[in-house]
Amino acid sequence: MLGVYLTAAELTARGFIVSLTSRNAKGADLLVTDQRCQNAWSVQVKTNGKPAKFWLVSASAEELKSDSHIYVFDNLKGDQRPDYHVVRSKVVAKNVFREVAKKTGC
Repeated sequence: MLGVYLTAAELTARGFIVSLTSRNAKGADLLVTDQRCQNAWSVQVKTNGKPAKFWLVSASAEELKSDSHIYVFDNLKGDQRPDYHVVRSKVVAKNVFREVAKKTGC
């Protein structure tokens, strides 16, 4: 949730109107519009607790794609300002990499 709140704060500081969704909203953590309500976006936030070059997304990321749905990928850096990467959902859908988890024997 920290990444969601930090992203909401960053978007608000940049002049956007931001609303958090309920936790059961599939695929969207934030609903965002510009000050004139001319453009609106659903935003899925993915956060890494420390800088990394990949983020885990759900299997639905391949199907959840539209011009108005975006991802914000956050890299937290302790006391420093996070890195934010804004990516269109269509780009995410094209670049999902599936890796099968290795089974651990018992």
